[in-house]
Amino acid sequence: MTSPIAVVVLAAGAGTRMKSTLPKVLHPLAGWPMLRHVLGNVGRLKPSRIVGVISPGAEAVAGAFAPHPTVVQKRPVGTGDAAKAALGALEGHLGQVLIVFGDAPLVTAATMKKLIGACARAKAAVGVLGFRARDPSPYGRLIVQEGVLEKIVESKDANVVEKAVDLCNSGVMCLDGSLIAALLGGIRNDNAKREFYLTDAVGLARKAGHRTIAVEGDEAEFQGINSRAELAVAERALQGRLRADALAAGVTMTDPETVWLAADTRFAADVSIGPCVRFGPGVSVAAGVQIKAFCDIEGARIGRGALIGPFARIRPGSEVGEDVHIGNFVELKATRMARGAKANHLAYLGDSDIGAASNIGAGTIAVNYDGYGKHRTVVGPEAFIGSNSSLVAPVRIGRGANVTAGSVITEDVPAGAVAFGRARQTTKKGRAAPLRAKLKERAAAAKRAKK
Repeated sequence: MTSPIAVVVLAAGAGTRMKSTLPKVLHPLAGWPMLRHVLGNVGRLKPSRIVGVISPGAEAVAGAFAPHPTVVQKRPVGTGDAAKAALGALEGHLGQVLIVFGDAPLVTAATMKKLIGACARAKAAVGVLGFRARDPSPYGRLIVQEGVLEKIVESKDANVVEKAVDLCNSGVMCLDGSLIAALLGGIRNDNAKREFYLTDAVGLARKAGHRTIAVEGDEAEFQGINSRAELAVAERALQGRLRADALAAGVTMTDPETVWLAADTRFAADVSIGPCVRFGPGVSVAAGVQIKAFCDIEGARIGRGALIGPFARIRPGSEVGEDVHIGNFVELKATRMARGAKANHLAYLGDSDIGAASNIGAGTIAVNYDGYGKHRTVVGPEAFIGSNSSLVAPVRIGRGANVTAGSVITEDVPAGAVAFGRARQTTKKGRAAPLRAKLKERAAAAKRAKK
């Protein structure tokens, strides 16, 4: 069941300090656009509707909101005007309206629920999330007396007493849906910047005799993201949360601060992760997996009991089966390794299917690209591929077949067969010394010619 809550996500900011052609709310954080984090957090509230407010021409941002509708703030004239642009999409909604920002991905659903619940209990027309700041100087202050939010004062407008207040405005607000049109409609732009400030809704509600409240959250959730430096700070904060969740769920990390996770990385219990490991989006890891140092894994599923690394790279579309071994400097791309298969050293397996209990020798390459298209290599169960072999796709190696070391395989190998794909060795006895002398003289002649 959905609750009588609507959410408006303000995402029309220009983000000029990011110095990027990519809209600010689409910059990645733990592998996701920051807007996706915001939508995920508000989605946990199970709102009746989510409306995005975007700038003109922001088709990419509108696409990131899908399937939720978006409205356009025609001119960047303040947060009050941006919220007002959403009124048409809120028509008929009389419950609470939560207003959040698309560049505030660290605000948790629990904190938003805390605000919504407090507003419901107090029957407040306006509720504002605040936080106790270590350095309140850049922020607007929430002036609260006897549980009532009397006003929000911008830092530059605060007097000496108000500047001493450390309860600061986060910008996240909850408004009574039956009053929101009147409150937003009453906001004026009679200020130095000629902008419509959403914070003025507090004073308007108070003037009309309605209750206004402030609810405290943790400062760590309200870090602004307006520059690349602030994006990096938010990334570190989010990584801390993700690591803590993984450790609490039964994952061992030798050096947690060197393990980088995506927002959707999923671990079962008893996974062990060495230092300097990166997980990109779309990774799931089953129980009992050991991932050694300096591995990079993205878009892959790792089966129970697998052993990965060190220095392994597993790229999107790969499936590593139960008890598989992927060793040092082995790269997989769109490759399925069946149960018990091994590739322990220096191999590239792209667009391949490796059968159960097969062994891939050091230096093996699945030659999957011919310059025009990708082709698959299929290795049957219990096959042995000798070191330094090239399997030129499309090619199939049958069950139990043996490909000898150094072979270039261009044709299918039947089950149980031994395949040689290399030139016959020629040995000339006693010719090493004369060859070295010849080469030495050639090098000396080349050196004399340069003088």
